[in-house]
Amino acid sequence: MSPNLLILVAAPSLEEPLVDWLLEQEELPTFTSIPISGHGGAGPLSVAEQVAGRRRQVMFHVLVDAASARALTEDLRVRFPGSGIRYWITPVLGEGVI
Repeated sequence: MSPNLLILVAAPSLEEPLVDWLLEQEELPTFTSIPISGHGGAGPLSVAEQVAGRRRQVMFHVLVDAASARALTEDLRVRFPGSGIRYWITPVLGEGVI
């Protein structure tokens, strides 16, 4: 397996549905989630976001092979249409446990 990192960025309202969806995926041994602040990007900002200059979001990191990453993003398109979830798939040069 050539490891890849699937990165998902979504609105906080999607955190629990995405956690549930990721936990349903049998091929995923583990994933992480992180609260983040988004700057710029798609969609209009609320007044509070305009004042703060950031948008609250949640980021998921999922370590998978390239084929699984593509399959997961296709399933996301079906399960979460129009949700605005952003994603990246990037190769991992190394990984392990110390």
